[in-house]
Amino acid sequence: MEKLFNGLHILDLSSVLAGPSVATFFAELGATVIKIENPRTKGDVTRTWKLDTEDENSSVSAYFSSVNYGKSYEWLDFTIPGNRPRLEELLVWCDIVIVNFKEGDDTRFRLTASDVHQLQPKAIYASLKGFSSDAERIAYDVVLQAECGFMFMNGNAQSGPLKMPVALIDVIAAHQMKEGILCALLKRMESGRGAVVRVTLEEAALSALVNQASNYLMAGHIPKATGSLHPNIAPYGETFICSDSKSLVLAVGSDKQFGALCELLGIESILANPHFADNQSRVSHRYELAVILQQAIAMKPRSTWMQVFIMRGIPSGAIKSMDEVMESSAAQSMILEENLDENPTKRLSSIAFKLEL
Repeated sequence: MEKLFNGLHILDLSSVLAGPSVATFFAELGATVIKIENPRTKGDVTRTWKLDTEDENSSVSAYFSSVNYGKSYEWLDFTIPGNRPRLEELLVWCDIVIVNFKEGDDTRFRLTASDVHQLQPKAIYASLKGFSSDAERIAYDVVLQAECGFMFMNGNAQSGPLKMPVALIDVIAAHQMKEGILCALLKRMESGRGAVVRVTLEEAALSALVNQASNYLMAGHIPKATGSLHPNIAPYGETFICSDSKSLVLAVGSDKQFGALCELLGIESILANPHFADNQSRVSHRYELAVILQQAIAMKPRSTWMQVFIMRGIPSGAIKSMDEVMESSAAQSMILEENLDENPTKRLSSIAFKLEL
């Protein structure tokens, strides 16, 4: 599969996370990717987004490394007229060009979709923007998480609104762009012509509201910040502390699973309580239920509970720290290593599917 896109040429003119991660996806599957960075601005800004524990003299950060795997790098200020021929040479060479210019910069740089297609009619021009409703606004992930309802829903009454601790909207937008590019490549096989793929962070974020959007559109439900709790299912998202002070989460989605859970916890008697007789009743009385479950779960360590829950088919998860996550066999199999600017770097693969051809 690593040779799937062998022979495909990509010019990455994007920065930060969404655009670069799209280019890395194709690079990991065999495409040749050249990333252009401007020496005047010291390149992609994420090169400087370092933890306080990172080497201050390194030319790359862990953040930058996470989405810039498998690329060649060329330092080129294409606003300088003398550098234009090299840029145009690369545009003629590429099958896909990825950009995330600020509004108006594509025209200023003479890098609109029309400009690119005059040089390479078969190119797929993939453009990422921030807000579809206000093209001039500067858009960062946390801003979109706020504007599109994610922060309002996330957190709880005590914490106040919270963002997801990854750039969730960028990740979602990147997936939308990959899908658009793949559709364009499929169509190009038939037509021989290039295409334009346009993605905005705002629309990508809205598309990811899925059931929460339908809950509002169909039932007028405005979700409150209820932490990990699911508005439609209980106990689902409730977290519990075990006797070893480690935590787990439950995701019980059926009456059968709930009955098995109660049996394992030794609290079968609550099944006769009408407050817990079915899912809808449990949703209405979830806080009362959580107290009962916590008392039972606090009696044993997490490893014991996880073993019996998994054995009996109770949907549950150990709440793991990053070091625990990286110890898993799945994570270990996805770790990639590469030297960037002679700096050793690591990341998790962007490919999470298996393809049998």
